[in-house]
Order: sequence, then C-alpha cells, then structure tokens
Amino acid sequence: MTPKFLLLLLPLLILSACSNREIDSSNDFPNNGRNEQAPKRDELYLSERLPPGLPYPDATFINGLQQQIRYLDRISAQNYELDNLTVSRDDLRATAEEIDTWLNHPTYSPALTAHQISGQDQRGNVQITGYYVPVMEVRHQPDEHYRFPLYRKPNRAKGETLPSREEIDFEGALDNQNLEIAYTSSLVDNFFLHVQGSGMVEFEDGERRLLSWGGVNGHAYRSIGKVLIERNEIAREDMSAQAIRDWLAQHPNKMREVMSTNPSYLFFSEGLTLPVGAANVPLTPLYSVAVDPRVIPLGSILLGEVPTLDEQGELVGHEFRLLLAQDKGGAIKGPGHIDWYQGIGEAAHFHAGQLKHFGRVWLLLPRSAKH
Repeated sequence: MTPKFLLLLLPLLILSACSNREIDSSNDFPNNGRNEQAPKRDELYLSERLPPGLPYPDATFINGLQQQIRYLDRISAQNYELDNLTVSRDDLRATAEEIDTWLNHPTYSPALTAHQISGQDQRGNVQITGYYVPVMEVRHQPDEHYRFPLYRKPNRAKGETLPSREEIDFEGALDNQNLEIAYTSSLVDNFFLHVQGSGMVEFEDGERRLLSWGGVNGHAYRSIGKVLIERNEIAREDMSAQAIRDWLAQHPNKMREVMSTNPSYLFFSEGLTLPVGAANVPLTPLYSVAVDPRVIPLGSILLGEVPTLDEQGELVGHEFRLLLAQDKGGAIKGPGHIDWYQGIGEAAHFHAGQLKHFGRVWLLLPRSAKH
C-alpha cells in the first residue's frame, strides 16, 4: 500500500494496527469491506429487525430451497445450541416454509426475525470468500505428463492415523493400494481441487465425472495463503488463488515445503452427476454457501450482505442476497467466514478467486421460535 500523501501514512498505520488486533492480519487490506465502526458485542448472535424487503431471488433459488426442505425432512428433530441462541430443526424448516410461501405469493410478508452473526471481529464483519467446481483434464492411467493421482479415501481401523499431505504427495504413502481415481498433470491443480472440495474431471475419451468430497485425513487445515503472507512472499492486498498459483510456479524448489505446511488432505468419491455439499443436496450457484455448522446449522437460510466487485477484483459495494447453508469446509471455522459457491468452470473460477472481502450475515428464523 502506497499512500498518495505522507500525511495520510500515520493514521493508516494506526488504523491497521487496530485492525490487526481484531481480525487476522492476512485479511487486513485496503478496501476490504469491513465496517470498523460497528459496535462490538459479546454474544454470537444479535437479534435485529428484519431489513425491509427481502431480496427476491431468481428461479434457481427455488430449486435450491426445495432441496433444502428435503434435507430438513430427512434429518432427525434436534436442537442446535449456538452460544446465546437455541435453534431447532423445526425452526429451520419453518423458515424455509415462510420463504417458500413468500416466493409463491409475493404480497405475503414472511413472519421472520433476523439474527446477525458476530463475525470475525465481534462487530458483525464476516469474510466472504468464493469457491467453485473446476473442470480438469485427467487420464485413466498415468503417463509421463499425467502422473499425479486423485485418491479415494483408504480404509483404516478406527483411530488409525492417515498420512499427511507431504507423506501422500511427496513420499508415496498411498502407492499401490488401488485408490487412484484419475491422474492429473499438476500437483498444484490437485491441491486447489482439494481446497475446492469437489470438481469435474474429463478423461481422454471425453468421459466426464464429478468427484465429490469423500473424506479427509484428519490433520488440521492450514491456509498456505496465510503462510505466504506471513513470510512476506505475497502482499495481503494481492492475495488470491491465482497469486498462490503464480508464486508456486515461480518457486518450484519451494513447492513441497510450502504445500506441506497444510497437512490436511482431501479424498474424493464418484458417482454423482451434480456437485453436492455436506448436506448431500445439489449446490445452487450464487446461493449455496459453506459454513461452520457449529455456529450456522446446515439447512439454515441466511440473509447476506455480500461484496460486489469490479473486473479487477476491487470492492465497489454490497448487495443483499438470500443464501442457503448447504455445505461445510475444512477452512471454514467460527463465525467470521463463509464460502460462497460460484458454480462450475472458468467463469466461476474467476469470480471465486477474487472474493476475499467482508460482508454481513443474518440467520433467519421464524418469529414463533422460542430462543
């Protein structure tokens, strides 16, 4: 960051120092969308009046909502203890019914309440990143170019530790176990497919298969983007998936060491035709989100004030949007982060790679719910 006027430097540094105490330094970059003036609170959820005029979604949301209702009908009745808020499965089901009624009768006023989540800094600021489903060229058998496997999860006795990323990718810990689904041409592509959690692969004969989340090795997730920022390899304001790719391409001798700082490893399963999330329902582009179920239950409907970006990835504002909590991810922890599903292919890749900004999120619940 280079200020235009020297007189601006000191206030900016003071502001940055204040921000660093409340959010991770890797998220503290200019124009990140964070409202630093919002009051702090001690509790996870703050009950507020529902903003007037819910944002009307397009037709794809309606199908996603029906999938959400099917999920809620499938799971057993239960309560979710969310710090200062107790929510039941029936509350989530009633919220979906209110939204469904409103969509079918637009003059109907949904009997809902809004509960703002505390965010990364206890001021309501939630970082909203993006994810997508890539399409990767693969081979059934390895050759000189396509030699990096995508694996099914190995069978292990209960409590037995699975190998780390370094052991799998660089030491051959899963070799000769008949776990390979396909072979790619890039270990870095595999890494980002693990981060995304699912992807479409296309074989040499034109066959396409969807690879979905098939479990993890149980090791803790660590962001290599954060590692590269901490090592001053990539500036916070320049951090993106593409920036990480570029850095790895420029430093092949450091690839093993940096990628291995994230020991978490994801395995894949086959057989589905549409990308699905942790709720086992198809994901809806621009409406499905991945959450931490400990603070936002799967099956929730959220109101999000999400970032809008220009072609350069610069924040130009926010828009309200209904969101469906249908997925979870190893990197989505706590009340300060949700991951917004952008779709399949390169256009979705572009938009997902730009998102890293702050917005606000409300959990919608029926007025009749007892909290």
